[in-house]
Amino acid sequence: MSSNAADLIRVARDEVGYQEGRSGSHWNNIQKYSPTVPGLEWSQGEAWCATFVAWCAQQSGNAGLFPVTASCAEGVAWFRDRDRFTDYPVIGGQVFYGPGGGSHTGICVAYTSSTITTVEGNTNDDGSSEGDGVYLKTRDRKSSWVYGYGVPDFADGVILADPQWRDRQGAVYFGQEASAADQPNGGARPQADSSGDGGEGGYEPFPGADFFQDGQKSDVITRMGERLVAEGCSAYAEGPGPEWSGADLESFRNWQHKLGDSGSDADGIPGPKQWDALQVPRG
Repeated sequence: MSSNAADLIRVARDEVGYQEGRSGSHWNNIQKYSPTVPGLEWSQGEAWCATFVAWCAQQSGNAGLFPVTASCAEGVAWFRDRDRFTDYPVIGGQVFYGPGGGSHTGICVAYTSSTITTVEGNTNDDGSSEGDGVYLKTRDRKSSWVYGYGVPDFADGVILADPQWRDRQGAVYFGQEASAADQPNGGARPQADSSGDGGEGGYEPFPGADFFQDGQKSDVITRMGERLVAEGCSAYAEGPGPEWSGADLESFRNWQHKLGDSGSDADGIPGPKQWDALQVPRG
């Protein structure tokens, strides 16, 4: 298997919704990741955000490209020692938070000019560095909480927003926006985006919340439904089909719950981040 960000992100996304164990009425940091990462078995019961990243790397064929450590600070040092650390977002890169990057960590799966989207272990709805499970998070890209990013040396190349990496081998500069859709497939190196604006890649762009209303007919709705079925979120008795229905609403609500959303963020009507996370393919 060729090391790449797409497989890493797929493995990480599949873990969204997983929660650690409980002792009495408290979360206890007991989880499935520590026992299966050689060298980190001892970390069971400890804060596990860095262990989760190491597990994702191992499971996706990217072992050796990420530090095997339960310490966020050691993770920063590991990338710095290899001259593979940056202040700018990296698709599939390990993002570090807090003073010196030592407070919390996760995997960057997408970014815009103002936000980053991440998959993080040992967090919660509030984005805590000591939470209860694996969550898909959207954070302010320019927040002082974001310390920096480790740049994995993916065999298939890496997409990142650091202009100083423009001419480095295997690195492609997407300055303002990028996601897993912009990653190379089949071992082909990605092509540089000279505008620095990224690209929409192979996924359907968000059509807007007003698109999802009774009577709307579109192949986009069918493809959305097929992705919801694939994610185990189906509320369909038959279908899916091209006309927006109550079954589409309930299926997308199931997806919102799987992402960890609740309340008004889980009303069954797609929002832009929820839509991007579903990765509906283009027709």
